[in-house]
Amino acid sequence: MNRLPIYKSDSWLEPYANIIDDRHKKILRRIEDIKTDFGSLKEFSTAYNYYGLHREGNGWVFREWAPNATSIYIIGDFSGWKELPEYELKRIEYGNFEIHMPANALKHQDKYKLSIHWNGGQGDRLPAYVTRVVQNEETKLFDAQVWCPDEEFKWTDQNFKPSDGSRLIYEAHIGMSGESEGVATYDDFRINVLPHVVETGYNTLQLMAIQEHPYYGSFGYHVSNFFAASSRFGTPEQLKQLIDEAHSKGIAVIMDIVHSHAVKNENEGLSKFDGTTDLYFHYGERGNHPAWDSRCFNYGKIETLRFLLSNDRYWLDEYHFDGYRFDGVTSMLYYDHGLGKDFTSYSDYFRANEDEDAIVYLALANILIHEIKPSAITIAEEMSGFPGIAGDIDAGGLGFDYRLSMGIPDYWIKLIKETSDEKWPVGKIFYELQLHRPEEKTINYVESHDQALVGDKTVIFRLLDKDMYTDMNCESMNMNVDRGMALHKMIRLVTLFTSSGGYLTFMGNEFGHPEWIDFPREGNDWSYKYARRQWSLAKAYYLRYHYLLDFEIEMLKLFKEVPQPSYPYRLYDYDETQVLAFMRGDLLLVFNFNPTNSYTDYGIPAPKGRYNIVMSTDEGRFNGFDRNDMYFVFYTQPEGDHDVLHLYIPARSAMVLKKRDIVRIR
Repeated sequence: MNRLPIYKSDSWLEPYANIIDDRHKKILRRIEDIKTDFGSLKEFSTAYNYYGLHREGNGWVFREWAPNATSIYIIGDFSGWKELPEYELKRIEYGNFEIHMPANALKHQDKYKLSIHWNGGQGDRLPAYVTRVVQNEETKLFDAQVWCPDEEFKWTDQNFKPSDGSRLIYEAHIGMSGESEGVATYDDFRINVLPHVVETGYNTLQLMAIQEHPYYGSFGYHVSNFFAASSRFGTPEQLKQLIDEAHSKGIAVIMDIVHSHAVKNENEGLSKFDGTTDLYFHYGERGNHPAWDSRCFNYGKIETLRFLLSNDRYWLDEYHFDGYRFDGVTSMLYYDHGLGKDFTSYSDYFRANEDEDAIVYLALANILIHEIKPSAITIAEEMSGFPGIAGDIDAGGLGFDYRLSMGIPDYWIKLIKETSDEKWPVGKIFYELQLHRPEEKTINYVESHDQALVGDKTVIFRLLDKDMYTDMNCESMNMNVDRGMALHKMIRLVTLFTSSGGYLTFMGNEFGHPEWIDFPREGNDWSYKYARRQWSLAKAYYLRYHYLLDFEIEMLKLFKEVPQPSYPYRLYDYDETQVLAFMRGDLLLVFNFNPTNSYTDYGIPAPKGRYNIVMSTDEGRFNGFDRNDMYFVFYTQPEGDHDVLHLYIPARSAMVLKKRDIVRIR
């Protein structure tokens, strides 16, 4: 047997070769079994066309899988919410139930549920493959809704192709994207926020909380209805219009997809759907997530596998999403969900703790997604550093395009909290930011929505604290604000330019949004005050927020000039002076993290050539002190075995210089 390439890139995996080889064989066997029984992985993933409610000919057909059920009725507006004989499903093969109904049995926007009976019990349920769910304002319970508008949505994005460059990802939540206190809509976002994403320079929009979820404050991570776009934000057509318009502006749209667990709710979700606790989930305690109070999928069960793979395909086909950020991948990979583990040894990844069924599912999901849509991207939210997570499947990996570098925001938080500015170790900073496995590309980020939630703090809040509320006006003289503004720019610049695959921000963080996120809940009297974004702050020119936004725009514009693929190449770091320098393409980035010491005629080894400063965090247009001569041309000088560039490097600032050929005048 040929050796898997993953061992060539990492010889430390050799002791675990048998485990990795067996895992790879299991993936291939599962694909072959699916082909034998269903024809292909693509055919296997079309369950949403079979189950659920569909127009068929001159009538309707509805199907559900509920092997433990003794009888099932569709109840709703059309039946007075009673069990009527004409709305009873018939049991067919393999635990499936089916009903055919005439065209006049249901109409657009009718509300309905399933009344499912089993030996010893009964429960009202929403269909597992339901594609439209709405909340009853009085009871707060959710109903399925017939959705068959007279006209189908007409897409105009047939020629759209995502950018070939790095992923510059704008993470966003539709509901909290408005400035007023309340829940914003798909239309609100399309009209007001999408232009901001385009103007700032991001090329990928990552939408959170799209799959329907009963509790708004869960941020969309306790999903109940996996095929339903959340009706809180509008209609399916409005979501499609948002994606279509994003495509027209060159923006790819990916979705946070939650397949790591499911909400426990029985009336809205899949839990105890047909009276059993293990229909889609593991039996007993293994079926309950100990940290998230939710249900854990049994990825080894063929029906669960089909449900989740069909879900992967559905959002690509129906809504034209361009890929996914898979949530909670670490929790899926390990029987103990990675809870309380530091993953300091390779043995932590393997042995008896590795959930091979989940691993097989993730590999199949990546194969399917890229087969359905070759331009699609997949990102693993994975914090353990699992070997091969973003490696090619043929090489022994799981096929994700990127891994989210979850250690980076933790590192910045720890550094800001525990280390005084005078001791920031520039060598360690560079090491942490570009740390990744050889076979993978990563998405770097300073902060996501996680760091903006109540109980945590954004970087700008950690740097400024209470001064955020009193001294962000442009006339204020506050050294702490000057410090925070400078470091905010430097931190984002070094994190972006050390990335190996892409960069992410959460909406509002690009201009230092001052408030945390706190969804309506009993503890805040169900207030929406902090579940919104104050965009007007970035447009108020008497406040400093706009300087951070201006810097973000120019930073991303400059990064797009870097040829791809390219990687950061360290030239110099010295902790005593806190100076760091590295190349990215033909750009030289020089950082001086020292809070007080500016350096004159500082020698930096650099590729031979002439350089000029194209951007500095210290420019006045970014609320800096204009201590650099932006028009000066620098030439390298030979010194010993190196060519050296002599620079003036102001304290607590960074500059980007562009290397150019030396022009010789005869």
